[in-house]
Amino acid sequence: MTDRSIHPNTRVLLDAWRRMQENPQGHALEGPDVRDHASLVERIFVIERREDLSWLVRTSGPALNALVGRNLVNRNWLDLWTGPDRAMMAAFLEGIRFDGAPGVVRGRGETLNGDCAELEISLMPLSPEAGRTPRHRMLGLCQTLGSEQALAGKSVFRHRISMLVPPDTRRLGPSLRLVANN
Repeated sequence: MTDRSIHPNTRVLLDAWRRMQENPQGHALEGPDVRDHASLVERIFVIERREDLSWLVRTSGPALNALVGRNLVNRNWLDLWTGPDRAMMAAFLEGIRFDGAPGVVRGRGETLNGDCAELEISLMPLSPEAGRTPRHRMLGLCQTLGSEQALAGKSVFRHRISMLVPPDTRRLGPSLRLVANN
């Protein structure tokens, strides 16, 4: 996934995810401190794929719960979307799970009276725990992009997708190798 995201918290979390993939044992020592990113932690969530292809919310930060007006824990993440947006989100989650790399969703959240806030949702696959059967879990971050005041304290009722930035699984490095024989 390329860094086209504009929210600084998204960039911090993507950088931390990359460090965790490169050095699973040392990322905690080299990474950012939670105290430096309190607003990020309050908007983090973890979802887990179930056998029925639903995505159960395992944990959800208080700022995210306040944004949607309810505690999301033990609810299906896909229930936040309807119609084609739900189908796109389900396929997008499967793409991230299959590719093993982060993806970003851009969209908007709407209140019951039509007020809107622009949203950026980043999703990152989590590695399975050592010695356990693979569980399909993702770490997520839901950020408003400077327009949360437009909601006037009302909770988001409907989510709409405007753009999906899929995982970037390209290999870095030369794609052509020159061999000379003298």
